Amino acid sequence: MKKLLLLLVLCAPFISRAQVDTASTLTKVGDVAPTFTFSLDKTKTANLADYKGKIVVLDFWATWCPPCRAELPRVQKEIWEKYKDNPKFALIALDREENWDKTLPFKEQNHYTFLMTPDLKRNAYGLYAKQYIPRMVVIGEDGRIIYQSIGYVEKDFTELLALLADKLK
Repeated sequence: MKKLLLLLVLCAPFISRAQVDTASTLTKVGDVAPTFTFSLDKTKTANLADYKGKIVVLDFWATWCPPCRAELPRVQKEIWEKYKDNPKFALIALDREENWDKTLPFKEQNHYTFLMTPDLKRNAYGLYAKQYIPRMVVIGEDGRIIYQSIGYVEKDFTELLALLADKLK
């Protein structure tokens, strides 16, 4: 009986996370990625559909989010700097519920060189999830989701890097 109780206590965080993840995520691997319009800068916009034919990494984050702040330097170094010149690759980092007045200073302060754009009203985020950031979504060349993760977990980030290395070789 004690062993069963101990097993339940040890597994509870994983069971709980799986339930929360399922409840908070609106898309799944294999789904056609919902499209949305986003800002390239303060004057130009684009649509996710414009990126069909590329491997697209969507990174949902916020300036106030500690796990996001831990993950973003790795996104810069291990993803952006490695693949930015690959014509089959795009990275779109969407700052959830914040505007240019927060996004741009944060980007400049941290010397990030990839596209960081506000998602003030959760127009993009709301198509993919209800809550929790950071959240990564990778879209394949055919426009279907090929990877999703929630939070910043070393194992997940390593899996993401391996997927990108395979798809962008």
